[in-house]
Amino acid sequence: MQTQYLQLGGDNDWWKGAVIYQIYPRSYKDTNGDGVGDLPGIIEKLDYIADLGVDAIWISPFFTSPMKDFGYDVSNYRDVDPLFGKLDDFKQLLSKAHSLGVRVLIDLVLSHTSDRHPWFIESRSSRTNDKADWYVWAEPKIDGTPPTNWFSIFGGSAWEWDTRRRQYFLHNFLTSQPDLNFHNPAVQDALLDVVRFWLDLGVDGFRLDTVNMYVHDQQLRDNPPIGNKRVNGIDESNPYAMQDPMYNITRPENLQFLERFRQVLNEYPAVTSVGELGAVTDMYTRIAEYTEQGKRIHMAYSFDFMTKEFNAAHIRRVVEKMEAMGGGWSCWAFSNHDIARAVTRWGVGQQTAPLLTALLTSLRGSSCFYQGEELGLPEAELAYEDIQDPFGIRFWPEFKGRDGCRTPMPWSGNAANAGFSAAGVKPWLPIPEQHQALAADQQQQAEAVLQRIKTFLHWRHQQADLISGDNRFLDAPEPILVLMRGNICCIFNLSNSPQSFSLPTDLSLELLTGHGFSGSLKNGTVSLPAYEVCFAKVVA
Repeated sequence: MQTQYLQLGGDNDWWKGAVIYQIYPRSYKDTNGDGVGDLPGIIEKLDYIADLGVDAIWISPFFTSPMKDFGYDVSNYRDVDPLFGKLDDFKQLLSKAHSLGVRVLIDLVLSHTSDRHPWFIESRSSRTNDKADWYVWAEPKIDGTPPTNWFSIFGGSAWEWDTRRRQYFLHNFLTSQPDLNFHNPAVQDALLDVVRFWLDLGVDGFRLDTVNMYVHDQQLRDNPPIGNKRVNGIDESNPYAMQDPMYNITRPENLQFLERFRQVLNEYPAVTSVGELGAVTDMYTRIAEYTEQGKRIHMAYSFDFMTKEFNAAHIRRVVEKMEAMGGGWSCWAFSNHDIARAVTRWGVGQQTAPLLTALLTSLRGSSCFYQGEELGLPEAELAYEDIQDPFGIRFWPEFKGRDGCRTPMPWSGNAANAGFSAAGVKPWLPIPEQHQALAADQQQQAEAVLQRIKTFLHWRHQQADLISGDNRFLDAPEPILVLMRGNICCIFNLSNSPQSFSLPTDLSLELLTGHGFSGSLKNGTVSLPAYEVCFAKVVA
């Protein structure tokens, strides 16, 4: 494994300022004709990924699973589900990615398992078996109702009755996703052994799913009403938004486990971790705690860029709030496999994708870049009968679920199934005609969204200030956002009409070129076409 690290430069801080490309494997490339993407499909497209100019990939779960939540319900942490291939396929993927200079992060789901996991099968078999305390079991109230008022994010009570043990078990998501008991040291040890297993194979780090949901309140106290707070990432149509989830998640003991997790990571060179903090009411305080430098995870991303608000003031407010909290390194994301695609959510259209990419990757921090963003894909509109997501099925139609951002990648505009699956195969989700027209092979001309994004990401690699430079904003009227990264000034027009901006008289700039954007600078005035950017360097 050490040879692979050397091929990639051996830099322990490679992740600072890195662009991490998220792959949802079910929807990337199907090579065996079953309508579902697989690891060989990712291997086939690694040259494309490296050519984009990204630094790493994050692969959503591919572990053995009954797929009730499409891989986020793990039944074996140490093997690949046959749907995606074999463990040898992952080893090949890792080797090829490293040979291309691309790091590999994998998505670890530690808070819960599938109810098909051998641990749970044993745990539920009796109250006296060796793993009886590996999950969160509790007695009913005297009237038979659940132990607490806690909700599942996917709807209904967070407790499910088990007839074998005649107890309730906790599940923060589906009833088939029982929560592990992190108050049991043996559970923590077993999960840390899983971490070591993948690090020994050579992975470069982890994305940690629901990293704040590992530990529950041992006293089983009821959550209070939400009051005037809000729960980040939870739609108002979900009753989960009516409680302050202070006892079922984000407990202080969670931080103690993450210190053990970080100690394991510190045994390996050049690895990193990025966490998803879900359903929190005080996001920035928690991010600062979870990323306390050198103690816990390396990075965590904010959900405030995954709302419908898109303007210069909001972007500046979020970044400054994140940085004011201290903690570790920032990480940013505009989209992922759980959130409607940004060009649709913000109502800005496919042609704005280069601007959004430049904005995301110019902020101080690292960035998670979701598959299809490089094509400017809009959110897919699916009929109810095509929905696969259990979350969407439960809350339809006010919340249509997550399938609209999970439809298969379009590779070829003229091929059946957009080149994702062979002709005659039915993909697991339908591919919209609009996406087929935006397929990768249809975006080869220099002015296409894909090519502009590639041009920018490769140019960015040559700009040290955009990777590690200091960060500060200059005052500017809407819709202009002016960001200083070290000695580079980034001026963004976040509107669909041309804009101009007069630079401060004490700021002397020289226009930078080669990035693919058409903003211009003359006599101290920046001129910006709709959704364009100007990059300029400070001169003495």
